[in-house]
Amino acid sequence: DIFTPEQRRKGAVLLHVLCAIYMFHALAIVCEFYFVPSLEKVSENLHLSQDVAGATFMAAGSSAPELFTSLIGVFITKGDVGVGTIVGSAVFNILVIIGLCGIFSGQVQLHWWPLFRDAVFYILSILVLIMVRNAPDSGVVMVDEMLNLHPHQLSLSEASLRLLITLHFPPFTRLRMAARMVIKEVHCTCLHPSCNVKFPCTEGEMGGGEQPKEEKEEEQEEGEEEYTPFKPFILPDGWCVRLKWLLSWPLSILLHFTIPNCNLPQWERWYLLTFLSSTLWIALYSYLMVWMVTVISYTLGIPEVIMGITFLAAGTSVPDCMASLIVARQGMGDMAVSNSIGSNIFDVLLGLGFPWALRTLIVSYGSVVTINSKGLVYSVILLLASVILTVLCVHLNCWKLDRRLGLCLILLYAIFLLCSVGNVFLNVCVWRESLSVC
Repeated sequence: DIFTPEQRRKGAVLLHVLCAIYMFHALAIVCEFYFVPSLEKVSENLHLSQDVAGATFMAAGSSAPELFTSLIGVFITKGDVGVGTIVGSAVFNILVIIGLCGIFSGQVQLHWWPLFRDAVFYILSILVLIMVRNAPDSGVVMVDEMLNLHPHQLSLSEASLRLLITLHFPPFTRLRMAARMVIKEVHCTCLHPSCNVKFPCTEGEMGGGEQPKEEKEEEQEEGEEEYTPFKPFILPDGWCVRLKWLLSWPLSILLHFTIPNCNLPQWERWYLLTFLSSTLWIALYSYLMVWMVTVISYTLGIPEVIMGITFLAAGTSVPDCMASLIVARQGMGDMAVSNSIGSNIFDVLLGLGFPWALRTLIVSYGSVVTINSKGLVYSVILLLASVILTVLCVHLNCWKLDRRLGLCLILLYAIFLLCSVGNVFLNVCVWRESLSVC
């Protein structure tokens, strides 16, 4: 940092706050205009359902910051920032992201199977983390890596099985197609009482999940009307729009020349390159945000573990939050929920397992990665409780993602923060009292 601690305490920390807010805006631009459209193209070309796409590609792409933070914690700082950040971001993803999706997306109907499937594998990953943390030597060795990487292989195989089932069971596709047609008919009837919706007649169109040409053309026209590509040297109309355009111009011009926009016809087939490029920019912007948040936290005197489960957790979960909010507001609630839970599975099993495996198997063969977090066991137990309570709240809310469910999950996250912060500071107070008595 170019500023000294004394300069930051006297006001220079405000520059770090502004930089963190600007990085938040940068992540929003990447997720909205590049990452989510590329994910939609991937799902469309691979014929993935919403929940499978959210639990695989979307989770892996938006979880790149957590993996990058964990690699820094293991190889560079050699601290427990990575562990605390991933555990804290896991609770943030479960409670806050799903809660915000419920608050800002209106009312979205959820299906029980994707949530139940992801929750079961997430609970298994938490149990593996508890076993690794409660090892006799309080460290991570090579045997733990085998245990830690094995459930993720089961998760990938289960996702592949889901993909095969989705492709080879046409009744599910017919059911989804019929539901879409009913929704369109009701919507069209409400807007135009004299409107008639034409249903497809052949079974081949229904079974393959393909839409009639007229509907495809209408959807393409709607998408073209909604999306306006960035023009780097043309000022928009309106002072508010111009101010926003000027503030976003450095970010937009950089992304415009480094990421192919798969929304445009000439780059439509380059969606995989768009996905990879946007993932790299998400990792870079998240690193800068985490850096600024870390400097702010150290300036305010916040402990490392508390910083990991609060500020760093929120900072690294911004891509997941933005991506889930965007797809939830489009009515894809299953994708938003599967992204939040799938990101947690990715974070725990690969975000922690991959750096530990590299260090114990390749970088320093036979070495041990020591975990020093005192309150990590209690945080993991609270993490397990958050998953169960989330599924219970969704079930009691009749599997609807709405504002009531969102506020309930936000309240649960506030309780989690109170328990975690109280646990750490209570241990510190007890330790100081024991020293004073001695």
